[in-house]
Parts: sequence; C-alpha cells; structure tokens
Amino acid sequence: MMQCFLEDGTAVPATVISAGPLIVTQVKSPDVDGYTAVQVAFEEQKTSRATKAHLGHVLASQTEKEGGAFKHLREFRDIEDIKEGDKITVSAFAVGDIVIVSGVSKSKGFQGVVKRHGFHGGPRSHGQKHSEREPGSIGGGLRNKVPKGMRMGGRMGGDRITVKNLEIIGIDTENNQLLVKGAIPGRRGTLVEIIG
Repeated sequence: MMQCFLEDGTAVPATVISAGPLIVTQVKSPDVDGYTAVQVAFEEQKTSRATKAHLGHVLASQTEKEGGAFKHLREFRDIEDIKEGDKITVSAFAVGDIVIVSGVSKSKGFQGVVKRHGFHGGPRSHGQKHSEREPGSIGGGLRNKVPKGMRMGGRMGGDRITVKNLEIIGIDTENNQLLVKGAIPGRRGTLVEIIG
C-alpha cells in the first residue's frame, strides 16, 4: 500500500495491484457447456512445472505461442463478445471505475477471543488475576453441551474475502498496474480477482 494524492490535494490510501495481461484460454457456451463463461490464464511458468492435462488444454486453446504454461486459470461467468486467444489488459478499466476485489486474507493461526471476535476480556480489579484476555463464561444454565456457533479461540484468517465499492484512481498501462483506493485482502503476492 501507499499514500496517493488526488487532483484536489486529498491524501488517500491506495493499493498497487499488478494486473498483468490475461489470456483467454476457453470460451464456454450454453450449447456445449450449459452456461456462458470465459476462462482466463495469468502468470506464465515453465512448461516443465505444468501437468500434461494443463499443457494439452492450453495447446487446444492455441495459446502455446504465448509461453505454453500458466500458473493460474480462473473462470468468470456471464461474459460474452470475447474470443479464445484474446488478451485482457488494464486498459479494460478506467479511472473512476468502481470494482469488486476478492482474495484470500492473511492467515493468523490460532488466536484468542479478544483478537478473533473483539471480546473485551475481564477487568483487572475485584480480585481477578491473569484474566485480562480470557473468554469468560460460555453460559451454563440448563445446557449440557457447548452450543454450535459459540465464539471461542481458534484458527483465524485464510478466508476468501470480498471488498466492494473500491475506486480505481490510477492506471499504468506500461507496467500493467492498477492503483485502487483502499485496502484489499491478502498479503503481498496474493492472487486477487477484480471485477468491474
């Protein structure tokens, strides 16, 4: 992330996204596949690291001349007017567009209730000792088991997160980069999906 200044001098937080060219590897139609979709490939890799099924699929889509193998294949539904072998670049977006960004959030491992659910913990007064970040009572009463959905400590992060209504404030066509206002899910290098 970085700080970016708008034309009126307002400073806003921004995220730089490397949105290198996508290559259309397959166009799905209702006649053949039962639905309308476009499959795109991103980030080239060595052909020795790809499976034979992947290489055969890429060869069938006539994108061998683009490098052969790709790290990522993704599918987007209800997109038409596009052909196999087409390139999708950052020029598909414009400054001021509102986009939806989805990705996998940072994994944080096993965390307690204060960090995971925002519990306040216990007070330090009234004779309590070492109970600042404990969960407290989970409700006894007539129950003989812990109810489903009870908020407790556990694994946190590593979930698919979607952030809506993010604005594009800059486009670098030479380096295939987008400048998006605000934060997006994941660490550096996380694969994200941007839908305009």
